[in-house]
Amino acid sequence: MGNRIVKWLVLLCTILLLSACGTDSQEKVLKKVNGKWAETNGYELNATMEIKSGGDPKKYDVTVWHTKPDFYRVEVVESGKDVSQMIVRNADGVFVVTPTLNKMYKFQSDWPKKNSQAYLIGALAEDLAQDKNLVMKEEDKAYIFEAATRNSYKNSMPHQVITVDKKTMLPTSVVIMNDVKEEQIRITFKNIKLGVQHAAKEYAVEQFTEKDEPKGEKAAPTEKDNKEEKDKGDKESNNNPNGNKGEQAVSAEAGNTKFQTHYPVVSLGNTKMVDEKVMQEAGMERVILTFDGDKPFTVMQQPVTKETAMLPVSSPGDPVDLGFTIGAITDTSISWEKDGVEFFVASSKLTREEMVEVATSMTIGSMK
Repeated sequence: MGNRIVKWLVLLCTILLLSACGTDSQEKVLKKVNGKWAETNGYELNATMEIKSGGDPKKYDVTVWHTKPDFYRVEVVESGKDVSQMIVRNADGVFVVTPTLNKMYKFQSDWPKKNSQAYLIGALAEDLAQDKNLVMKEEDKAYIFEAATRNSYKNSMPHQVITVDKKTMLPTSVVIMNDVKEEQIRITFKNIKLGVQHAAKEYAVEQFTEKDEPKGEKAAPTEKDNKEEKDKGDKESNNNPNGNKGEQAVSAEAGNTKFQTHYPVVSLGNTKMVDEKVMQEAGMERVILTFDGDKPFTVMQQPVTKETAMLPVSSPGDPVDLGFTIGAITDTSISWEKDGVEFFVASSKLTREEMVEVATSMTIGSMK
């Protein structure tokens, strides 16, 4: 009888122990994840990002450097194309650099604190820690987390699945999904090195500027400068019956494809397009779309122009990751560049999240 009671007590203790281990497992895993991802003094990583929303899927190669406390360098290159973009945070501020267009925008922003990025592992750790409805599943070689997104497209893509390797306790992939849990973005981590730190000079944006150009603001041209430039242009025109070679070169590099109008395919209550204007300014076409209703807004678009020198231009607001590019967002506007087109959306009624929805829905076509 006594032996039977002892066996029952042992069995009961074993059940309670296993139950307790099961309850604490998610907390323990999260603690390890946060300690490894968020508390490292620095890291380097390489990843691929595939975007499946908005037409044909596109792939990007992503390289990230991070050195504590606040230095970041993220480079995104479209696979198979000589098109890259970089976002850098250093002691001077936050910069978005587009080398192929000689463009550099400077922000006074606390990015990425307010805007989670799926390829920043510290931000992923915060996503997991802050989601009270977090769900963890355990497989043979991985932990699978289902969490809410906290990024700029959290309204249109509110779900994410983060896979963590059991052996390394590092993320292997992130899948971001829309409200019906269809895959929209997939990030696959190829290599993550923890504890890597880079010197402050390696985050300096001066290395991306033209070395033969003076730093700082361009001085306004004087009357003498204008006359000399006109005389120079007249000589080039006489020697070249096809016009100014410099202007032709810039135009060719800035827009290799014909400019086509893009339209938003997002539903924002009782809001419809009420006007479309096509304007010509300095030989460049500009399209203005006006939407009226519960959520009125205006969309302006025109071909991208390439700058002659890469000088920092102050930009209001914060950088915003749209997946396919990095734009600039304020409380009343959002701007970005994609496939040779500059876009600008303005509204006093749209929230930041709604402006991001408009931006990510822009598609070549026609309004029905």
